[in-house]
Amino acid sequence: MFSKKIYTTRRSELKNKIKTGILLFLGNDESPMNYAGNTYRFRQDSSFLYYWGLNSTPLAAIINIDKDEEIIFGDDRNIDDIVWMGKEESLSDRARKVGISKIKSFSSLKKEIKKLSKKGAKIHYLPQYRQTNIILLEELLGIKHNKINSKASKKMINAVVAQRSVKIKEEISEIEKALNTSYLMNTTAMKLVKPGILEHEIYGKLEGIALSKGAGVSFPIIFSVRGEILHNHSHNNIMQKGQLALLDSGAETMEGYASDITRVIPVGGKFTTKQKEIYNIVLDAQLKAISLMKPGIKFKNIHLEAAKVITKGLKEIGLMKGNIEEAVNNGAHALFFPHGLGHMMGLDVHDMENLGENYIGYNRTTKRSNQFGLAFLRLAKELQPGFVVTVEPGIYFIPQLIANWKKVKKHSKFINYKNVEKYLNFGGIRIEDDVLVTPNGHRVLGKPIPKTIKEVEDLS
Repeated sequence: MFSKKIYTTRRSELKNKIKTGILLFLGNDESPMNYAGNTYRFRQDSSFLYYWGLNSTPLAAIINIDKDEEIIFGDDRNIDDIVWMGKEESLSDRARKVGISKIKSFSSLKKEIKKLSKKGAKIHYLPQYRQTNIILLEELLGIKHNKINSKASKKMINAVVAQRSVKIKEEISEIEKALNTSYLMNTTAMKLVKPGILEHEIYGKLEGIALSKGAGVSFPIIFSVRGEILHNHSHNNIMQKGQLALLDSGAETMEGYASDITRVIPVGGKFTTKQKEIYNIVLDAQLKAISLMKPGIKFKNIHLEAAKVITKGLKEIGLMKGNIEEAVNNGAHALFFPHGLGHMMGLDVHDMENLGENYIGYNRTTKRSNQFGLAFLRLAKELQPGFVVTVEPGIYFIPQLIANWKKVKKHSKFINYKNVEKYLNFGGIRIEDDVLVTPNGHRVLGKPIPKTIKEVEDLS
């Protein structure tokens, strides 16, 4: 939990942005794994954490802007809960630490909302991603569950996105705590990856590190020699010498802040010549992208510059051809680089994505492309000081995608399919770091994690 002043300031700024009405926040509830008493690890809603700082359940809160009133709805544990879970600090004491003095029982939330609705108050709420909260909102507001998210307050979404996008020094400190754990996770993997080992063995050790240092992983670990599968959550391969193991992982601090790092490790300790060529193209693209980061530049433009570096590199080794600028403008590079360059990061590893990606990454002057690859860019608008953004270009050889494009001769003006087919068993390479946009440029956050070929090989 941060200082009381941070939470009161956040709520005050939100009230000033929205000016009138009721702001309704729903915390998360427990989520059963297979029966009610056996739950997943509890994770509070990130916007609730951001404004209210309380990491327990069940909780809700309202800000009545017109009356300048803030209320938390929740209950202390009863004796049955205490028997199983122990006594905790009272809700009123915890609430005072975040600047709230008015507490009401959770069961009174419905009555309070009904009373406010009858008075004609405008009730603002954010989009929901858990079905229990969608159903609760249906009960509170009388809006059909399948209409809840379409009727969420755009004004509140925009205000929350504007605030949460810009990280204060305390938040940066938390992200760097998570990155300290990422350093341990990645350097441990580099030392442990060996031929004949099941991916699960590495995966389990890395998740254990994240749990031992904080609140666990910030998303399910991606670790596989099948790196061409972008979000590969299978860990069942036995690693063989000469393969590349892609590790995309992150840690979460006790305050909920995330890290997100990707490294690629040669199984057997050394990259082959072919692997070095592709690896260095990706590394060049990443370093170029990072060098361009500063306030006022559109992240979409940085993405396209990284794509040009990738296209140029692939042309030099005979996998692409033709005019580089034209190839990128037509999206030919997306056969190899089919995703966006990066995303916002903070309390969520894909920060605020539940509020709607177009609210976070786009605006009135920056619209989403419908071009394959570029359409998947999560952040495109101008960078601002305080943004924390991942920079993660990659090159992948996805057999089915290559076959589909080749069959219809897609972008054959720019792609040398005959040479590309020699890489069908290559896998994929992605290199990712977390970057803070500063007033005058940028700073790569955290202790540098081995990234050059020599650095990775020296640890492997």
